[in-house]
Amino acid sequence: MLMRTDPFRELDRISEQLLRPGTWSRPSVMPMDAYREGDEYVVAFDLPGVSPDAIDIDVERNMLTVKAERRPAANADRVQMELSERPLGAFSRQIVLADTLDTEHIDADYDAGVLTLRIPIAERAKPRKITIGGESRRKQIKG
Repeated sequence: MLMRTDPFRELDRISEQLLRPGTWSRPSVMPMDAYREGDEYVVAFDLPGVSPDAIDIDVERNMLTVKAERRPAANADRVQMELSERPLGAFSRQIVLADTLDTEHIDADYDAGVLTLRIPIAERAKPRKITIGGESRRKQIKG
């Protein structure tokens, strides 16, 4: 209900993540979890070390786009790096949202390096009880 999956896209995502750092012209993919919690969908992105002002979230129609950039430390000019395993650069992820989600009321929260988006289910998609109107008419057959 949240998005379509493509196993080949996942294979590309993993190989890109391992082989290349991200740039704005070719960003790396950020890991995420997506699940339903009550009447909303929750999508959590791992963005450790990213400043909240370096995160950009856009929704156009049913396409959710999250972009972020992890920049080098401010004192990088005076530092001689001995080991660098944490990737720097740009990260991006696009998700096709179902039409049953209310993209007008997305709530975003960033805490401890995790960006959490809560997307409510649209009222029109929630289950509802249908009542039957009118009087019941019985016909009696005489014979």
